[in-house]
Amino acid sequence: MSTKLTFSDRARLIFKGILDPIGAFLNRLGLSPNTITLLGLVGTTVGAYVIAQGRMTTGAFILLASVLVDAFDGTMARLRGEPSDFGAFVDSVSDRYAELVTFGGLLYYFLTQSDYPGVVVSFIAAAGCVLVSYVKARAEGLGFTAKVGILTRFERYLVLIPLLVFNQPFLAVAIIAVLANITAFQRIFHVRTQGRERINESRNSKDKAA
Repeated sequence: MSTKLTFSDRARLIFKGILDPIGAFLNRLGLSPNTITLLGLVGTTVGAYVIAQGRMTTGAFILLASVLVDAFDGTMARLRGEPSDFGAFVDSVSDRYAELVTFGGLLYYFLTQSDYPGVVVSFIAAAGCVLVSYVKARAEGLGFTAKVGILTRFERYLVLIPLLVFNQPFLAVAIIAVLANITAFQRIFHVRTQGRERINESRNSKDKAA
């Protein structure tokens, strides 16, 4: 079954002319893709700390810089001709930590403001983001595809960062809480459809063999 390109995939293709030269430069400096991945995570952690202190705009720009840094690891690996399963694994795990740290910072901020709806919505947003990634990983482990949905990681940052710049943290987490969970369900139903197709194909094969 063919899979449509996500918004993130399209963005990487559109900005390939920018990513490749910078990725090549970082390779020449002797940096490894995994180092860039971890630098992005460190930057995100710093941004989350700043956000937890209530400095939303500053934190948003730190997050933006970290996301941009993290965009180069895959490009660097491809240019080296050595993309690895372990590198992809490290990148995926790092991305999950980055999102959880970010929402942890927001949750802490809402706690300090006694904004309990914000705390709850932050938890729901974090859970939705984790589920979006988990459903995809679990589906691919079973031989299905699940790169569908309205709010993948790239789009989540497109929602989060601009709203934090304008000091709208509750609106940011509320939108992500709703759309991330919708995305998780979209992926679940997408896998369900593939599962039914697989069962039908198996039945048809048995009927033909009989």
